[in-house]
Amino acid sequence: MLLDPENTLFVRGATPVLLLAEAPVHDALPLLTAPDGAVPLCEGWSIVPRLTLCLVDGPGDHGLVVPALAAAVVGRADDGTAASGMSDWCADAEQAGGAVVLSLEHLPQALDWSALLSSGTARGGFMPTPG
Repeated sequence: MLLDPENTLFVRGATPVLLLAEAPVHDALPLLTAPDGAVPLCEGWSIVPRLTLCLVDGPGDHGLVVPALAAAVVGRADDGTAASGMSDWCADAEQAGGAVVLSLEHLPQALDWSALLSSGTARGGFMPTPG
């Protein structure tokens, strides 16, 4: 399933984050519970970050493709400043061995990590890269 890049936000950082809105896999992802900020592993899921396409692969037929080159990328997750390119986000994911993928109803206006991680409505977790 192809996800509109307007429904995604790639956030750079030591552990990069991919925010998804209106994702067709939302209900297939586990409910996220990380009130202390420790994001759990998303069992059975993986992410393949590439410059042009980003693949989120789940168990069975669950998964989606994001046209990554057309998606928004914002600066490092810890400061939320300078915009960076998709190639930098992919490098972050390679170094981290994966990325945190959060599926939400709508993309947030501001990146408030404590609110996102304890909202009770976000789904997802850390997804490793295969290999």
